[in-house]
Amino acid sequence: MMKAVAIQTFGGPEGLAVIDVPDPSPAAGQVVIATEAIGVGGVDALILSGALAGYGFQEGHIPGGEVVGTVTAVGEGVDASWRGRRVWAFTDGGGGYVEQAVAPASALVPLPADVSAADAVTLGSSGTVARFGLRHARFVPGESVLVRGAAGGIGIMAVQLAARDGAGVVAVTTSSAERGDRLRKLGATHVLDRSGEGDEGAPEAYDVIIDIVAGAGLPSFFAKLNPNGRMVALGAVAGFPPADFGMEVFAAFRRSLSFAVFSADSVSHDDRRAATAGLLAAAGRGELEAVVHEVLPLEQAALAHRKMNAGEVFGRLVLTPSTG
Repeated sequence: MMKAVAIQTFGGPEGLAVIDVPDPSPAAGQVVIATEAIGVGGVDALILSGALAGYGFQEGHIPGGEVVGTVTAVGEGVDASWRGRRVWAFTDGGGGYVEQAVAPASALVPLPADVSAADAVTLGSSGTVARFGLRHARFVPGESVLVRGAAGGIGIMAVQLAARDGAGVVAVTTSSAERGDRLRKLGATHVLDRSGEGDEGAPEAYDVIIDIVAGAGLPSFFAKLNPNGRMVALGAVAGFPPADFGMEVFAAFRRSLSFAVFSADSVSHDDRRAATAGLLAAAGRGELEAVVHEVLPLEQAALAHRKMNAGEVFGRLVLTPSTG
């Protein structure tokens, strides 16, 4: 038997429980990974809230979309040379809050020797979502970018990647001057408050807005897009936007604005794996910074979610099994 953290009841962190489950065995095309580090993500919080129940997530679900650890077993059809290797892995929808995780072999990335387990789960999915999110927005060097909700894992990576890829301006929204200072060190050129105001030198509008927040405030940010501007939502940490939010786009019809959502589920495992490997290699060269807020024991997953809900987290929270 092994320890796992499951959602017993939808709602707040109190709905998480530490349980014992049987040790897993890999099916064809899968591996088992003895976890060293487990990423805690905004999507995990959404699943816990019950907001994604309509997408098939039910009570009893074990959260956790990415892990780092050592492959201990391989299923039929999997190259046996993976056994004993330290890897980053996407767990394909959950199942990561465990001592031993199952993942598709097609989602494995060898862990570079110069990148820690905690750094890898901080950079892996967050960086990949940010990378493809910027691509989905058709961002090109020289354009101005606003990252709404920049203090979380995806936002921090979007800031770094936009700056690294030659954005003319990288503005951010965040909740405090202290966080703004930290984001400037990561590549932000302008720091705004949560409403998108507060910096007199910032542009009035942007070519690209990367939005991780969504919620009731999303429609107001269409006014901050340049003509032909593109907003891409990569998350919804504040919940879904109002049902009629698209009316703001139609009200600005002559400015040819675009809105899209992006999920990494729309990208092939091969493309995701290549992007993640590139990001980890860049981190190993010191070109990207992994911002780990705190590492907590797996059994304190509920505490991790309370910290996220309270807005205390800058960067990524990481869980680690006591046996790791």
